[in-house]
Amino acid sequence: MSRFLLATSVAVLLAGGPALAADDAALPPPNAKKLSEILAKVEQRDGFRYVKEVDWDSGAYVVTYYTSDKAKVEITYDPVTAEPK
Repeated sequence: MSRFLLATSVAVLLAGGPALAADDAALPPPNAKKLSEILAKVEQRDGFRYVKEVDWDSGAYVVTYYTSDKAKVEITYDPVTAEPK
């Protein structure tokens, strides 16, 4: 009986591990510009058509968008200055 309880406890802890690890993800700094400000800059770029994806990676926003001629563009933005890196 105790082996079953131990095995069940280990299984529950392993299943919940990824959920707990997600809480440790890096966040934008407190003085970061609003994401809407950064996206407004992207929308003003020549040939802009639509935003496909926005990621937070290595301390920066990575914006992927498409142009009117169907070109895929990926730009990394500094979260504090809202300028491309």
